[in-house]
Amino acid sequence: MLILGIESSCDETAASVCEFTEQGEKRILSSAVASQIEIHRLYGGVVPEIAGRAHSEAICPIVTEALESAGKTIDDIDAIGVTSCPGLIGALLVGVSFAKSLAFSTGKPLVPVNHIKGHIAANYFVYPELKPPFLAIVVSGGHTSIIDVRSYTDFVTIGRTRDDAAGEAFDKVGRVMGLYYPCGAEMDKLASIGDKSAYKFPSAAIGDDTLDFSFSGMKTAVLNTLNTLAQKNESYKKEDIAASFTDAFTSSVCKKLDQALKRTGYKTLVLAGGVSANSHLRSAVTELCAKRKVTFCCPPLSLCGDNGAMIASQAYYEFLDGNLADTDLNASAVAE
Repeated sequence: MLILGIESSCDETAASVCEFTEQGEKRILSSAVASQIEIHRLYGGVVPEIAGRAHSEAICPIVTEALESAGKTIDDIDAIGVTSCPGLIGALLVGVSFAKSLAFSTGKPLVPVNHIKGHIAANYFVYPELKPPFLAIVVSGGHTSIIDVRSYTDFVTIGRTRDDAAGEAFDKVGRVMGLYYPCGAEMDKLASIGDKSAYKFPSAAIGDDTLDFSFSGMKTAVLNTLNTLAQKNESYKKEDIAASFTDAFTSSVCKKLDQALKRTGYKTLVLAGGVSANSHLRSAVTELCAKRKVTFCCPPLSLCGDNGAMIASQAYYEFLDGNLADTDLNASAVAE
C-alpha cells in the first residue's frame, strides 16, 4: 500500500510517499520538506500569517517533488494522509484544502491525521518490533504531552504542559541571549560546554499528583536572571545559562516520565517531536529507561522535526481502522 503524507501544521511544508506491506514492512520512498526558517528568523519566531502564505506557495511543488522522488504518480497512491490538527489554523488549512482537492479529483481515500500521533508514528519506521500499548512523550515547539498509547489509533493524554511548550521555552530563552531562531540546536551545543550547576532554575514538573508541566515559570526565572545580570552590568557565559536551563528541563521531563512509568507499568517508552533531537534529553531519558529496565525508542534526527513520512505512517493505521474523511473535513488548531 502506498500512502502520500502531507504536513503543514507550522512552518514546514512537507510531503512523503511511504510503502506499507501486509508483512508489516514500512519504507519511506521519498521525503520532501520546504523549510521557512530563514523567513521567520527575521521576526524571532513563527508568524502565522506569513507561514500560511508560504505553505500556499510551497505545497504543490513539494507534493510533486515527493511523488517524483519516489518514482510514482498520483495514480499509484492508495490513500492521502494529511495533518488536520493541531497546529496553526492558517497553516493547517493549506494542507487540508490541498489534500481534499487532490483526493476528490483523483478518487483517493482521504485520511485525517493528528499531528501529535504522527510524531509518535515516526518511530514505527525504525523500530519494526514497536507495538502498542506503550508510553510516549512528544516534546516540540508547540507541544509537550505524555501519552498513553493504547492502540495504533487510541491515544490518551495523561500529562501535558499547562502553558509554554518546551521548544517554545528554549526559543524564548535563546532569543533573549541573542541566539538566532530556532534556538534549540544552538542551546544544545552551548549546554554541552557549559556548567549546569552555575545557576539554579525551578523545575517544570508540577507536584506529585499530576503528570503536567509548567515551563513558563522556568523560562521566566531564566529571563529574570538575565535581566538582573544586565541591570548590575555583570557578564555571564551563555553556555552556563544554556547548560543550567537544559539541566532543569531534562530533570523535569524525567521526573514526570518516571512517575508515568510507575503509574502505567509500561515497559516501553517512546520519545518523539522536534525537541527529541536534543542530545541532553535523549541521554537523560536513555539513562532513565536503563534504570527502570524499560525499552527506549526514539527516531533518528531526520524524523524528529515535522515531516510527511510521520503523517503517512499514522495515516496507514487510521486507514486500517476506517478513520476516513470526506470533503467536509476541516482543520482544527487544537487536538480533536
